[in-house]
Amino acid sequence: MARNSKTQKKKSKPVDSKSRVRRGRPKVCMFCAERAEWVDYKDLNVLRRFINDRGRIKTRGATGACAQHQRDIAVAIKTARELMLLPYVVRTQSPDRGDRRGGGRGPRSAEEAVTSLAEDGAEEAEDGEAAADLERADLDGETEALAQESEPV
Repeated sequence: MARNSKTQKKKSKPVDSKSRVRRGRPKVCMFCAERAEWVDYKDLNVLRRFINDRGRIKTRGATGACAQHQRDIAVAIKTARELMLLPYVVRTQSPDRGDRRGGGRGPRSAEEAVTSLAEDGAEEAEDGEAAADLERADLDGETEALAQESEPV
């Protein structure tokens, strides 16, 4: 009796206990290796290793920390954020964002917002000065015409 292809058992690949293929050497928790008693929220150089370039907390798979120390790291990072030692979000500027007047979502930074407001105010002031100059020129022209008409010949 021939076995059907559906009933044949598939051969499994070498996997760990959670049915994932492991490659390379396993990561070791640096706090367990150093036998650290706690994760210090004031040690910013260590905490920065556990956040990515956008300011998010990295996962256990990326950091190699054990479950307990990963929880401690998260609490330390959140405490440092509350005390304004670490940022909640790090804004990145993408080069394909385009000009600020070209349909973007607004200024990229607080400094740029201030400079753009100052530029807009200067442009409006220049427009206002130009309009005032035109009004003065019109008035000067009218006064000259009135003066010529009223002068006795």
